[in-house]
This record gives sequence, C-alpha cells and structure tokens, in this order.
Amino acid sequence: MEISSKENTRFFSNNTILPVDRSSFKSESSASREKQSCCGGIKIFLGALSFVYFAKALSGSYLKSTITQIERRFDIPSSLVGVIDGSFEIGNLLIIILVSYFGAKLHRPRIIGAGCLIMSAGTFLIAMPQFFMGRYRYERFPSTINSTVNISPCLQDKSQTPLTSLEKSHGKINAGCEKEAGSSMWIYVLLGNLLRGIGETPIQPLGITYIDDYAVEENAALYIGCVQTVAIIGPIFGFLLGSLCAKLYVDIGFIDLDSITITPKDVQWVGAWWLGYLIAGVISVLAGIPFWFLPKHLPRPESRKDSSTSSEQSKFIIEDNRDQHKPYQQQTKIAEMAKGKSLDLFGNPVYILYLCASIIQFNSLIGMVTYKPKYIEQQYGQTSSKTNFVIGLINIPAVAFGIFSGGLVMKKFRIGVLGAAKLSLGSSFFGYLLLLSLFAMGCENSEVAGLTVSYHGTKLMTGYEQAVFSECNAGCSCSNNDWDPICGENGVTYISACLAGCQASNGSGKNTVFFNCSCVGTFESSQSSSAVVGPCQKGNECPKMFLYFLVISVITSYTLSVGGTPGYILLLRCIKPHLKSFALGIYTLAIRVLAGIPAPVYFGVAIDTTCLKWGSKRCGGRGACRLYDSSALRYVYLGLTLVLGTVSIFFSVAVLWVLRKRSSPPDETLSANGERGTFGTKSRKDNVVNSDCLIQSTYWPEKETRL
Repeated sequence: MEISSKENTRFFSNNTILPVDRSSFKSESSASREKQSCCGGIKIFLGALSFVYFAKALSGSYLKSTITQIERRFDIPSSLVGVIDGSFEIGNLLIIILVSYFGAKLHRPRIIGAGCLIMSAGTFLIAMPQFFMGRYRYERFPSTINSTVNISPCLQDKSQTPLTSLEKSHGKINAGCEKEAGSSMWIYVLLGNLLRGIGETPIQPLGITYIDDYAVEENAALYIGCVQTVAIIGPIFGFLLGSLCAKLYVDIGFIDLDSITITPKDVQWVGAWWLGYLIAGVISVLAGIPFWFLPKHLPRPESRKDSSTSSEQSKFIIEDNRDQHKPYQQQTKIAEMAKGKSLDLFGNPVYILYLCASIIQFNSLIGMVTYKPKYIEQQYGQTSSKTNFVIGLINIPAVAFGIFSGGLVMKKFRIGVLGAAKLSLGSSFFGYLLLLSLFAMGCENSEVAGLTVSYHGTKLMTGYEQAVFSECNAGCSCSNNDWDPICGENGVTYISACLAGCQASNGSGKNTVFFNCSCVGTFESSQSSSAVVGPCQKGNECPKMFLYFLVISVITSYTLSVGGTPGYILLLRCIKPHLKSFALGIYTLAIRVLAGIPAPVYFGVAIDTTCLKWGSKRCGGRGACRLYDSSALRYVYLGLTLVLGTVSIFFSVAVLWVLRKRSSPPDETLSANGERGTFGTKSRKDNVVNSDCLIQSTYWPEKETRL
C-alpha cells in the first residue's frame, strides 16, 4: 500500500492521469480479509479447544485425586480401583479407530461438542451412587460414639458386645445382607468413567488435526503448545478441588457433622468425593457449547494451499469426489486402501520402535501417577487433602513448564528429527535416574502392636495375623477384623482399644481417653497405661523425608516433561503427511489398550500384596486395606516404575540408532534399475520433506494427567 501511495503522488504532481489497475487492490484486499478471517476463526477454535482440554484434564485429574476416597467409600481393594480407572481407556478403545479414521470427513467441531456432552453425562453418573447409597458407616467402638453409656473396651463380661459385632451378627441373620444398598454401587463409577472415555475420544485427534490443517505452518507448533499449556491448568484445579472436597465429610449436608468421631487423618475418613464430579460435569457442558457454532471448514492460509502438508480432510474429500464416478471400484478398493495405509504405517521402523517405547513408558507413568496419592498418604502419613494440594500446586506446574520448555526449545533452535530423538532420550534417562534416588527417601513402618512390632516392643518380620493376640489381651473378647486404632502414651498404635486391653474409658467422640490398658503397660518403654483415639504419628524423620521427596518429585516431573514434546514431534515427522491422523489414532489406541487399561490394574495388584491389615465388610469379606508395609510399598511402587522406565529407554536408544543410519546415507545409492546417483538424491530429498520439516505440533496426549 505504501508503494501505491507514492505512485499516486507522482501521477498527480505530473498532472498526468494514468489508468490504475484496480484488480491488484481487489486481490490485496481479499487476501487481507481472508487472512483476518482465517486467523480469527482458528483463534476462536483455539480458545474453545483450550477450554475443552481444561475441562477434560480437570475431571481426569480429579478422578486420580479421589482414588483413595472411592476405595474406602465402596470398601474395595486397589486392584478393583485400578479396573475402574482403566475403564476410561476402554471407553476410548470402543470408538477411537472410527473417530480417527473417518472423523476428518465429518463436521469435526460438532463431533467434539457431542463428545463434551457425553463426557459430562459420564461425570454426573460417577457422582450418582452418593444419592442412592445409605450413609457412610465406619468402624467405631461404642465408647467413642457420643453416648452416655460407658462400655468397657476389654469385654470381660461376654454379654457386652461391640456395636460392630452386633451389626455383623444381625447382618448374618438377614438373608439380603450381601445385597444391601451400596454393595455394588462402584459399578456406576465404572460405567461413568467409561462414558467419560467415549466422550473424550474425538477431542484429541480431531482438535489437533483441525488446528494443524488451518493454522499458518510456522504458528501451528505455538498454537498447540498454548493448548497444552492452558490444559495443564485443568489438573492443577482438579487436584486442588480434590483437596478441598477431601476436607469435607462424605455425607455433608445429610447428617449432623458434630456426631462425626473421626478426623481427616484417620484411614477411615472419606471426603465429599461426589461433589467435585458435579462441578466437573457442569464445566464439561459449558466447554462443549461453542463447538456447535463453529464452521466445518476454515479458509486455508495462502502459504499452505500448495504445501506438501495439506489437510487430511481435503485429501479425503478429493478422493471421495474422484471415486463418486466409480461406485463399484470404490466398494472393491476400500479394503485395499485400508491395507495400504496399514502397510505404510507399520512398515516404518521408527514409528514402531517409538510406539513400543511410548507404550512401556506410559505403563510406568500411568501406574505411578494413579497411585501417587496413596503412596504419599501411606509412606509419609499425610492426609488426602494435603496430598492432593501438594500434587496440584507443585507437581503439575512443573509438568506444564516442562512441556512448554520442550516446545520452545524445538521452535527456537529449529531442532530436526534426530535432535528431537536425542532430547527425548536424554530427558527420559535423567528423569528415571532422579527417580532412583527416591528409594532412600522413605519412612519406616508405623509401630503398630501385633502388626509391625510385638506387644513387647520387638520388630516383627513374619506371622502378622497370628501376632495380633497376646497374653495382655487374652482375657478380652476381641475381634481381629476390626480397625479402630488408638495411640498409647508409649507412642505405639494399637488396632483397637479391646486389643490394647483397655478396661475403662472417659469422655466421648474424638476426646475419648482409655485407661488401664494392660498391653500399653507391658510395653518396654511404657510409663503409663492410657491411650487416646486415633493412630500415632509417624517418626520425627518422616516430615523431613517428605520434603526431600517433594523436591526430587518436582525436578523429575519437569525433566520427563521436557522430552515429551520432542518425542511426539518425532512421531509426527517420521510418517507421511496423509497418514498423520491414522498414525495418531493407532498411537493413541495402543497407549489406551496396552498401557492405560492394564497399568492401574497390575500396579494395584502389586500394591495389595504389601497390605498388612485388611478391613472387613459389614456383612463379612475383605474390604479396603487399612495399613501397608511402608518399606515393601516403596520397593514395589518405585521398583515397578523404574523397571518399566528402563525398558522404554532401550527402545528409545533403538529409535536414535535407526535415525542415525537414515541421516547418514552412503555416498552412492542404487536405484531400482541399477543406476547410481539420481534416484538416491531424489529419495533423500523426499525423506527430508516428509521427516525434517518445520514443527507443526507439540501435542503430547494425556501427559498433563500422568505426572
């Protein structure tokens, strides 16, 4: 426009009237309007997609924060909680191939909007059992309940029977005991999480490819990096919401809170887990509204109309229009087209090796993050509320900074495929090396009489179940199934007041004090025989170890996150452009099936083997674990994570080796017909176009909820 102004000035000064080519003004004006329309449309979609990522990340991370709450509320083991957690991946599995393969032919924004509605329906379904189950009942001896009746904990008189025993006896008489309300309500949580997985499926492949298709090529990486960075706020709010709800009692609004005799530090405490799901469901509904008003297509930027990375949707449409004139051939060649895509994709060694590395690494990360709250609670004696607060406020921002740093380094230094592979491998190696140091940052087992120490103060190594009874409580009618811990003045926790041999009590509720406890008095370091409600605190060194754990955990999270973006760029750049969506769908499917579903289950099974004391259901049978062996839990949890991470590093080394061979071809390359030079040069050029082009995407699926 500046050149045109100068020319007009010159024309008028010479008093000469010349014809002006108005077509140039029109083309320039239309190009400007097209650019503004394109940029405006893609930025609106970018904002809407960022909010959806926030919503899905919030609900996903909130589920992680409520794992221990769900386990206690429904009285189920960790392995079953792992099945519930894996049901989200099963929902993805049901439709991921259809969405990834055929989604580009449909109205992608509206499909994402429909997915948001399904996701919100599943989130609401998870919260429904709270409104159909009875009130939560925990194990408590009558003397600790607000009552004027003073019952001796050590039942010398056989006619005095604890409330829990009465309820269990009554339950055995009742033929419908096993079908009582709430016995199988966890199935609704599983089905709700399954629906969440179905609704979340189109967001990943369709949202990212939509941006990659219609954004300016050099801005695509920045846009998707912004989506991931904004999305990381979701887990922060998810865990903080989990922290807030864990402080509130599960039946808040339904009962008098003054009658509650347990505190958030008690292992039987269950927070208002259902409240956060209602909030997350409303957010998911709001996130899906804008997509119903977005267009199916956006104007493509001028710089990408003739690009080798043209949109997959346009390729589908061209192929469909071409085949409309050949209906018979279209029907006969569908199988051949699918087979051709599969052969091209699975014949790529870099793609296959990176896929294997990712599957094993995600097994490690998914299992670690799923049970990280449980590990912190059991290993360091922290409450669920504090655990979720720490994860949300410290760990998640480190992950966000790592993801953004990885994308920024890739863009600023224009790192190629080989450099991306090196950066991804280096981050994994140093991340798992840091994780190795956590073995030295654990706490000793709590001193629990009859489980970790004997009633005389010596450590127990075997025979936990047989050791809960001793001479000091032989005259009491106690059950070894109850878990109502008290803390003796000798600093030792006892499974119940009865097993501690307590003869009298004073006070009620949380202020109950037990006296004349024969087992407390026989302890070597004991100077008194009294005890109070609740377990004793962990050792003095445990808070310091917890602080060290947090520092190493934050650094590890950042280190692992830095390499995720380059690794995913490697995945997108090692395949042909028209296979991008299909490859992304297969990659996501493999992660869901081979990592997302099994990892929480076998991690849960392994963690269950470290349980020292199982709770008992009201009608009999094993419930949730009440106490874990801290040392065994540390070795199982961290050991399994490190073994899987080490195997994934070996596959990453293989990826780097293959890329090195490809990046340094021999001086002379033989063509198919035996001629030298020309064909080899063309092949290398094509390889550069397909593999080492500009960064277009920094998407790394589900990483925001994995660390």
